[in-house]
Amino acid sequence: MKDGIHPEYRKIVATCACGNEIDTGSVLEDIRTEICSACHPFFTGKQKLVDTAGRIEKFNRKYAKHFAEKNKDK
Repeated sequence: MKDGIHPEYRKIVATCACGNEIDTGSVLEDIRTEICSACHPFFTGKQKLVDTAGRIEKFNRKYAKHFAEKNKDK
């Protein structure tokens, strides 16, 4: 390897929004994530709705008439 062209690899602590900290190595100074294996629904088995850009509200507005008609028939 040539000297002086490679970034410095160091040990860091990656931090999740839930507070979980993971020791790892990287060329970055710090890593922050929104979701990790400690809080992700796939690994925990708990459902957690993460609404990005109002997609849930958009879906509810789009299908509100359909759900109203379906409930009216019962």
